Formats: sequence, C-alpha cells, structure tokens
Amino acid sequence: MNKFKVQAMKEGAAKVAFTFTALVSILAVALICLFLFANGIPGMAKIGVWDFLSGEKWKPGQEVFGILPFILGSVYVTAGALVVGVPAGLLTALYLSRFASQKAAKLLRPAVQLLAGIPSVVYGFFGLVVLVPLVREVFGGTGSSLLTASVLLGMMILPTIITVAESALNAVPASYYEGALALGATHERSVFHVIFPAAKSGVMAGIILGIGRAIGEATAVMMVAGNRTSMPKGLLKGVRTLTSNIVIEMGYATDLHREALIATAVVLFVFILLINVLTSILKRRSD
Repeated sequence: MNKFKVQAMKEGAAKVAFTFTALVSILAVALICLFLFANGIPGMAKIGVWDFLSGEKWKPGQEVFGILPFILGSVYVTAGALVVGVPAGLLTALYLSRFASQKAAKLLRPAVQLLAGIPSVVYGFFGLVVLVPLVREVFGGTGSSLLTASVLLGMMILPTIITVAESALNAVPASYYEGALALGATHERSVFHVIFPAAKSGVMAGIILGIGRAIGEATAVMMVAGNRTSMPKGLLKGVRTLTSNIVIEMGYATDLHREALIATAVVLFVFILLINVLTSILKRRSD
C-alpha cells in the first residue's frame, strides 16, 4: 500500500512540475506580447499606421519612419531562401528516407544536425568571407546583396526542412509503398507518386517552419545583405530586413525612433504568428 502511495505522490509531483513549466512558457509568451504591443502600438499610432507600413523612406533624424523597404526586403530574402533551400531540402529528405543506405544515412543525418547547431554569426562570417567575394566575382556589384542573403538563408533553413520532411515521409504507412509495388510501380514511382503525396501536409509544415526560420534571422543577413534603407532594386543590390533594422539601430535609438523599432518588431511578430497559425492548420489536417 505504501508503494502505491509513494507512486501516486511521485506522479502528482511530476504533474505539478509539468503544469508549472507549461504555465511559465505561456507567461513568457504573454509578457513578450504585452511588451511589444504596449510599446509598439503607441509609436505606430504617432507615426500613422498607413504611413508606417507603406512609407518608402526611413530617416530617423527627420522622424520619417516607413518600413515598406524592410517588409519587401524580408519577403524577397525569404522567397530567395525558399528557392535555394526547398528543392535541396526536399530531395535530401527523400534520399535519407527512401534511397540512402544505412551507412550513408548514418553519415548524413549527423551532418544535417550539425548544420542546425551552427550559430548564426558563424553562418554570417562564412557568407562574408566566402559568398560575398564569390557573388562579386561571378555576378558583379559589391557582393553584399539580396542574392547573397538568399543563398545564405537557403543554407540555414536546410536542417529544418530536411528534418521535418524526413519525419513526415517516414510516418507514411508501409502498406502504401507495398501496395504501389504490388500494382507494378517501380521504387522511384512509388516514392514520388505515392509516398511523397501522402506526406504532403507534413512536408508543407517543414517548409513553413523554414519560412519562419528565414524571416526571423537577423545576424547572418545583416552581415551579407548590404543593409540599404531604400527600396529593393534588384538581386545584386543591397537590402535591409525587418530584423536587421532592429538589430542595427536599437542600440542608439531613443524616443519616437525607439518606438518605431518596437513597432517594427510588432509587424515581425504578426508575420511569425501567421506562420505558426498556418503550421498548426496544416498539422491538424495531417493528423
């Protein structure tokens, strides 16, 4: 009887501990939201919501705060990263899930995990030392550009896309593959026409998580993108993203300038929130 009581006490303590940690996480998110909206919305109201979101000039010295160039910069860099990272990530996931030998998979999976663990500043330094000179020599310009940032971010989102997509592919019931083979399909046709479509929702969730990873990156992009505050004008021209703008100027911003930067964080937060909602919807459909 005592053993049952001890076991029940342990389970009760574990339940309390888990509940407490969950509440701490929720409280942290709530406090972040409260800080952002309490400090960002008033600044956005002072500037004017439409002027703030659609303005094409950012001149803190003249109290002109328009973040449209940074919104477009974030969108363009993220889109470029998807063009680079999604095909490579999905093909790698397919290879690891359905084509690689056990020996090859044991070598490649730790390499993917290592990519996920490399700090952003290291990626940025690699881009600054390797990618910027390479783009400058091959395509011209200064090298610090939208193209360079897109290639670098495409590399950075690979681990997210590969890991989630491979898990989705592995979760497809074996009977799907076996049934395709029984009907006369080859291994390749079974994978690309049966397994991959069946894992579509999970694969899309991985891509959306990659979008969130790309749009929220600051340090690496700041080091290679050129950081021009004007409207984006081409692949080989410099851009500034929402995250980079906050990192670059928050250290010395005061008064309305600081409020405008926090309002920029509010816009970024809304983007990330929409991405998370879309991920939840796709996961629910997949389940």
